Amino acid sequence: MKKYASLAIVAAAAFALSACGKSDDASEAAAEDTVEMPADELPAMEPSAAAAPMAPAVDASSAADAEANAVRDTANNAAAVAAAAQAAAADGEDQQTPAQ
Repeated sequence: MKKYASLAIVAAAAFALSACGKSDDASEAAAEDTVEMPADELPAMEPSAAAAPMAPAVDASSAADAEANAVRDTANNAAAVAAAAQAAAADGEDQQTPAQ
């Protein structure tokens, strides 16, 4: 069984390597995929005109204010949950006390 697995791996590797390139003539030189253009032939356009517009600058103080507001909202929510838990605990104690 190991012989068949080894043979299959070697055959797959041979097929993969043979499929990597195609050339009818072994003496043929490889061609470059990238082409450089001389500066004289470049389109006459300002580089800044082709660039994407910049995003507006974020003011540091407004970012800090937004973060402070988020923290304040979280604190207020936590305080509300704590008050609701205390009220529920107080109601539970009142219900457990026997009436005399």
